[in-house]
Amino acid sequence: MIRVVFFLVALALVAAGFAWFADRPGDIVLTWMGTRVETSLMVAALAVLAVIIVAILLWSILRAIVRSPEQVSLFFRHRRAMKGYLAISRGLIAIGSGDLRLARKSADDAGRLSPGDPLTLLLNAQAAQLAGDRAAAERAFREMTRRDETKLLGLRGLYIEAHRSNDAPAARRVAEEAVKIAPALGWAAQAVLDDRCAASDWEGALAALEHTKGALEKSEYRRKRAVLLTARALALNDIDRDGSRAAVLEAVKLAPDLVPAAALAGRRLAETGEQRKARRILERAWEISPHPDLAEAYANLRLGDSARERLARMQKLAAKVPGQLEGALAVARAALDAREFATARDALAPYVSAPTRRVATLMAEIEETEHGDVGRVREWMGRAMRASGDPLWTADGVVSERWLPVSPNGRLDGFTWRVPLAELGVSRPVVEVMPPPAPPVEPVVIAPAPEPEPAPKPEPAEAAADPVEPPKPAPVPAAYPPAAKVEPKAKPVEPVIPLVHVPDDPGPDAVLDGDALRGATPASGDAWQRIRKLFH
Repeated sequence: MIRVVFFLVALALVAAGFAWFADRPGDIVLTWMGTRVETSLMVAALAVLAVIIVAILLWSILRAIVRSPEQVSLFFRHRRAMKGYLAISRGLIAIGSGDLRLARKSADDAGRLSPGDPLTLLLNAQAAQLAGDRAAAERAFREMTRRDETKLLGLRGLYIEAHRSNDAPAARRVAEEAVKIAPALGWAAQAVLDDRCAASDWEGALAALEHTKGALEKSEYRRKRAVLLTARALALNDIDRDGSRAAVLEAVKLAPDLVPAAALAGRRLAETGEQRKARRILERAWEISPHPDLAEAYANLRLGDSARERLARMQKLAAKVPGQLEGALAVARAALDAREFATARDALAPYVSAPTRRVATLMAEIEETEHGDVGRVREWMGRAMRASGDPLWTADGVVSERWLPVSPNGRLDGFTWRVPLAELGVSRPVVEVMPPPAPPVEPVVIAPAPEPEPAPKPEPAEAAADPVEPPKPAPVPAAYPPAAKVEPKAKPVEPVIPLVHVPDDPGPDAVLDGDALRGATPASGDAWQRIRKLFH
C-alpha cells in the first residue's frame, strides 16, 4: 500500500512539473559553428532526456561486452558449486541411511567439485567414520581445526575419536582446548567436569560447572553444585572441619533434599553445639526423603543423651512422616538400645507379616537381646535370607554401602537410594510371626487291603506277640461277605509324614506336635490287627 501511494505521489509531481513548463512556454536558441538551432523549451528537455537514455544503453552494452568473460566464469563456478552442494546433500543423506557406497561416491564428488567447502570435510570425516577408517576421520577433523569456522567442529570430532580409542588423555586435552575457545560449549565443559570428578578434583569440578551454568536448568545447576560441595566437604572432613562445615551448609541451601549433605550438616552443627539448626535441617530433609543416615544423625544430636532420650527423639522424628518403614526401623533401633522391647516390637508390628531384610534382622536382634532364644533368632535370620531387599545406594548396577558423588560410569550424582534392580518384583512366601492354631486333625483312614486266601495254620508266635487282642481262629471263607457286596475302595489318603527339623528350630509346623499324630495311631493299629487276623 505504501508503494502504491509513493508511486501516485511521484506521478503527480511529474504531471505538475509538465504542467508548470506548459504554462510557462519559452524558446531556446543554440548557435554553434555558424549553425543556429532554435526550439521550444519542452522539446529541448525531451531531447536531453533522449540523449541520456541512449547514453545509458550504450554504456550498458559496452560494460556487458567488457565483463562477459567474468560473467561466463561466474556462471560455471556457480554451476559447479550447485553440483557440489547436491553431492554433499546426497552424501549426508546416505550417511544417515547407512549407505556406505553412495556416501563414499558423494564424498569423492564433493571433494572434486567443492574442495574448499567446510561441509566437504565433514562429509569426508563422517564417511570415514561410517567405514570404520579412524585414521582418515582424524585427518579430516584435524583439517577442520586449521580453519576458524570449523575449529570447534573438528575438536568435537577428535574428542569422539579419542573416546572411541579409549585415549582419555587425548580426550581431556581436546576438551580443555575447546573450553578455552568457547567456555560455554556444553559438551566440552561437561567433558572437563567429568574428568575433574573422576580425578576427585572438586575445586576444578566446581570451576568447570560454572562454565556450563548457562546451558543448564537452574534446578539442575543447583543440584550438581550441591553434590560437588558435599563431595568437597567429605574430602575435607578430616583435614579442615571449618571448610567442610561451610561447604556442606551451602550444599544444604542449594538442595535441602540431598540426604548426604543434610546428614553431614547435622553432624557438623551438632559438634559445634548448634543443635537447633541441625534439628531443622534434619527434619526438613526427613520430611522430603526419610533415610537411616538422617535418623542416625538426629539420634546423636546431643552426644550425652541417654538411650531413653534418644528413643523419645526418634519417636518425635518418626511422627513427622507417619507410616514410613524408615521411621519404624529408627524407633525400633532406639528402643532396642534403651531395652524397651515392647516399644520395639510395636514399632515393627505392621511390617513383620512381610518383612524386609532389615526388619527381619532387627527382629532377630530383639529376640536375642530380650530372650536369648536361639531358635527364634535362627528363624528370623532365615526369614531375612528369604525376605525382599531394602533400598541401597545404587548406580549403574553397582551397590555401595555409602553414598558416592560419582557413579562407576562417571556420572555425577549417579547414586540413588532405591531397591537394587535384581530385587524388583521378587516376592517370597513369609512365615507368620505367631503360629496359627492347629486345625483339627481327622483320624487317618487306611483302606483295607484285598483279602487273600486264609492261611491253613496261624503262627502262634505272631499271635502271642499281639498284646492288644488274643488270637482267634481264622474265619472260614464263607463267613466273608460276597465280592459283589464289598464296599468300593476308599480314595487313597496321603500318608502323614512328620517334618524333620533342625535342633532348636521350631519350624513352620511346630504346632503340629505328637498329639495330632497320637490321635491317628489307634486307627492305624486297628487296621494292622485286622490284616493279621486274616492269617490266623
